[in-house]
Amino acid sequence: MEYKDKTVAYYTLGCRLNFAESSTLAFRLGQMGFHRAESGCKADLVVVNTCAVTEQATAKCRQQIRKLVRDNEGAFVVVTGCYAQIEPEAVANLEGVDIVVGTEYKGENITALLGDLTKKEKPEVYMTRFQEIHTFHGGCSADDRTRHFLKVQDGCDYFCTYCTIPMARGRSRNPHIAELVAMAEDVVKKGGKEIVLTGVNIGDFGKSTGESFFDLCKALDEVEGVERYRIGSIEPNLITDEMIGWIAGESKRFAPHFHIPLQAGSDEVLKLMRRRYDTALFRHKVELVKQAMPDAFIGVDVMAGMRGETADLFQKSYDFLESLPVSQLHPFTYSERNGTKALEIKPVVPMTERHERTARLVSLSEQKLIAFYQSQMGKTLHVLWEQPPVGRPMHGFTENYVRVEAPYVPEDINVCKDVTLGNVIGQSNQGPVIYI
Repeated sequence: MEYKDKTVAYYTLGCRLNFAESSTLAFRLGQMGFHRAESGCKADLVVVNTCAVTEQATAKCRQQIRKLVRDNEGAFVVVTGCYAQIEPEAVANLEGVDIVVGTEYKGENITALLGDLTKKEKPEVYMTRFQEIHTFHGGCSADDRTRHFLKVQDGCDYFCTYCTIPMARGRSRNPHIAELVAMAEDVVKKGGKEIVLTGVNIGDFGKSTGESFFDLCKALDEVEGVERYRIGSIEPNLITDEMIGWIAGESKRFAPHFHIPLQAGSDEVLKLMRRRYDTALFRHKVELVKQAMPDAFIGVDVMAGMRGETADLFQKSYDFLESLPVSQLHPFTYSERNGTKALEIKPVVPMTERHERTARLVSLSEQKLIAFYQSQMGKTLHVLWEQPPVGRPMHGFTENYVRVEAPYVPEDINVCKDVTLGNVIGQSNQGPVIYI
């Protein structure tokens, strides 16, 4: 069916993976005749891609669905994503929702469910149990002409006690390397210069194809026209010493930029979480990266207030993080999720204490990030310049993820240049910035 002159509005919550998937769906709907609704105009179709990582995230999903239904009266409303998979009944009970689409039915299946966009008397729910999620739905999105986010893997086999992701996205799975190389080549054709590899647990790449994440990286490294790759996030037990050495020495395009989730800086809490490493392994990986690449940027996820995290264990975690040569923390507050094993753990940390711990970690992160920026002043690094908002200086990032700003030069946009960093650190909406 063609949908000439029909309009569609999208709303995506959560991770980069969701944005990559939404971008691919938008491309498919465009091929079918849909046009993106202009701001302030009612859409014929509304698509909401949801998140369920915390209770706050699901509350925001419900709020946005209600708002979109109000703002687009009479629109055909599709809700998909992690919240739709985990709590389909709750989503179906929201007024105005027409179809609820679980993880297995994402992608091309959504386009087959639209019909003539006639509102449903009762919402239709397309769902499977998480054990029956087998399909890999690819995705690649662009936040501008410069940077693209390439989905290389989906699902997770780890079942950490606090996490709902395996229930929301199913088991670990991925396409073949050859498919992803072709997608990277397509990014080059579109003018993209930087690719961020995204997934749920990308270091687990290859389980469904008999390949490995390292194999993927080496194949992507050969794609001409890509200035650089960034690894979105990788578990500490899955980034090998060999791979760290390869990025430092042999790779032509992989940036010295790592995002390594820790979650807790005490072995006691890591055990409660059922993480697959201890603090000794984590320290080894971080120190190995810094030995091989002294200027590497290392970001670390950490959770505050996990059940079982006593005040002493939090302090132990804080001290461990303070001692690490990392560049930035990404703290978040533990949130109870139905169906997780963490609900059996005692004691329960009061919510006020969770927020206080999160605030301490945020403050530590700010100190570490400023110290990292100060360490880069005066160095000559490669900056990929991006298109700024109208009237603003142009901005870009070095290979090791330092944000820089300079007077706008149109011909430099989407070009990678050697730049000597200045000696003044300012603040932007995105955090610290070094002026050129």
